[in-house]
Amino acid sequence: LVRMQFLQILSRKPGSLEMLFQIPFCQKQFPYTCLSTSACVYSKKKKGNSYEQVDQEKYKNLVHSVTSYKTSAQTPETILEEDNLLYGPPSKYRPPVKAGTKTPKNWVPLINPSKRILPVSSDSNVPMKIGLQRTKMPSVTRILQETLSPQQIFYLERWKQKMIEELGKEGFEEYTKNLFLQGELFHSALESIFLSEETAAKEQGKDDVVAGYLSSVEHVLEDISEVKALESGVHHETLQYLGLVDCVAKYRGRLCVIDWKTSEKPKPFLQNTYDNPLQVAAYIGAINHDANYDFQVRCGLVVVAYKNGSPAHPHFMDPDLCSLYWNKWLLRLEEYMDKK
Repeated sequence: LVRMQFLQILSRKPGSLEMLFQIPFCQKQFPYTCLSTSACVYSKKKKGNSYEQVDQEKYKNLVHSVTSYKTSAQTPETILEEDNLLYGPPSKYRPPVKAGTKTPKNWVPLINPSKRILPVSSDSNVPMKIGLQRTKMPSVTRILQETLSPQQIFYLERWKQKMIEELGKEGFEEYTKNLFLQGELFHSALESIFLSEETAAKEQGKDDVVAGYLSSVEHVLEDISEVKALESGVHHETLQYLGLVDCVAKYRGRLCVIDWKTSEKPKPFLQNTYDNPLQVAAYIGAINHDANYDFQVRCGLVVVAYKNGSPAHPHFMDPDLCSLYWNKWLLRLEEYMDKK
């Protein structure tokens, strides 16, 4: 019945709609579900617009008053007063100090401004070799060892345990003993070369281990001249620490504190040498504040020699880099002093 009424309504409208809907409904007994037409008879009355109920005249006056006011009643002073009233006075924000930019409490310059440089003497070609004074002052090596970071201690202990597993406890002790012995022989051979003691150098060079190290640093030795100190003791008169400097000489025309290191693994970058740059910076500062030395040093050099004779890696430290590591050394020194 509903279907017939619907068809009668549609049949009142002329046109193609009559033909379109009469045929399907006559042939089939159910309506198409996809059919969606609207008739005015079944349409609901639209809801009234809520905006029509607004007082248009009052709204118009409000908009006009806001847009026509060209200047703001607020000023930076009034805004600040409101903020203070709501949130309290502003607190001064200080960004956290990074570890690399931390400033030492007891800062001493790397270069000694009050040191008087003496004129060059006639026997200046003979390298200085001052004995290391046995005092209560801590050594550079000891300070660095006792202020290792937790990460450094972790890797060092892991390496030690790995070596003990491979070599055994006694084998590891023998291994470390041989490393120190090789280092001493290497330094002794270099000292003989710089002192032009060719006979002693040749005798030491017969040792396969020393021969490999000497072959490794051969190209570096060509750039070294005017040796001023060899295996010489230094102490910082102000900061009260001491050390033994391997060599002070010119490297490519620039006076440097030179530290000779041996390694079985390649160390092509300065960061691979761990605390060696801090050690060099500490020696530079000590020399510059030691009255026994009539010169000052601004540069450093870390030379890593290899047992197999492969070319050594020389890591040059310019004055800016030395100053950077000098500040790091001062922080390590302060840490050591605080522990004591």
